[in-house]
Amino acid sequence: MAQSTVSQVSVAVPVGNDISLRRSVANRNIISFGNKSWASTLAFDLKSRNAQKNKPYIVCLSVQQASKSKIAVSPLELEIAKEPPLNTFKPKEPYTATIVSVERLVGPKAPGETCHIVIDHGGNVPYWEGQSYGVIPPGENPKKPGSPHNVRLYSIASSRYGDSFDGKTTSLCVRRAVYYDTETGKEDPSKSGVCSNFLCNCKPGDKVQITGPSGKIMLLPEDNPNANHIMIATGTGVAPFRGYLRRMFMEDVTFKFKGLAWLFLGVANKDSLLYDDEFTKYLKDYPDQFRYDLALSREQKNKSGGKMYVQDKIEEYSDEIFKLLDDGAHIYFCGLRGMMPGIQETLKRVAEQRGENWDEKLSQLKKNKQWHVEVY
Repeated sequence: MAQSTVSQVSVAVPVGNDISLRRSVANRNIISFGNKSWASTLAFDLKSRNAQKNKPYIVCLSVQQASKSKIAVSPLELEIAKEPPLNTFKPKEPYTATIVSVERLVGPKAPGETCHIVIDHGGNVPYWEGQSYGVIPPGENPKKPGSPHNVRLYSIASSRYGDSFDGKTTSLCVRRAVYYDTETGKEDPSKSGVCSNFLCNCKPGDKVQITGPSGKIMLLPEDNPNANHIMIATGTGVAPFRGYLRRMFMEDVTFKFKGLAWLFLGVANKDSLLYDDEFTKYLKDYPDQFRYDLALSREQKNKSGGKMYVQDKIEEYSDEIFKLLDDGAHIYFCGLRGMMPGIQETLKRVAEQRGENWDEKLSQLKKNKQWHVEVY
């Protein structure tokens, strides 16, 4: 598409069969992007955002750029801090934020439901990419009558500027936790995940108690913009990497990324892909800086004929991955705790085939602060 002549930043949502938003939006402008049409639900001039603050707004779940030009962000004070904010709000005194939107991210053939949830914190709970928010669901803790529920941690799925680029929102990527009776095979509503279902059932305007931000292990080493980054995710573990990539490739910020970002994403099938439109756009615009490999366990086979998991993709590209690690690349893992044993076994086997001692190599990676793991 030709360069946009509009001086405003347009936040858009896709119109088509991929995701049905079922939302009525007044005064939409239609722009074309590739072979799709996009309905602009929010066009705002960042310089006049204060005039807009009392107006309702809708934030998309997959922001697309009208051109390769990066998007201006504000306030730039978020670039100045030398240390990440930590535990600004604690469980005993959480911050009351407001739900902006809840949108289903996955297609009809995806197992389970995953939602993109945008939360307005008014700029009062700033965070850095790779951190987490705590959420306290409403109600009483069944194990401690009279007490609130325990805090649930969720990796933040946006950059510090949020999906509206104004530093006032955050986004979470939440899979609705449900449980099935082993005898009947039917869903058991009495055992559904309290917090994930609360969040996925929220409506715009609902209030949510948040704590944090927390976490330092998944922060980007922004003091070295030339560093390479290998990101391994399963399912909603892609959340922090979406934040990284928006900062690297979408936003016009002081961090000028010059390295390689390589994302491995493992999900069940194509309908389960998360933020795929954004990632494929980076692949098109930054082919020398971004790589994107998928492991679709129900649709792809590994070299042994079994299901394709992220560790199989790691093995497939092991020579390149080990060379990058030897040259100082950072490697990140995020997703279910069960992902790590298979990955560790694969890395150990590959190392032995290369005549290396994996335990020693892993120890050195940790010592060099190249190894980042966040599993749940």
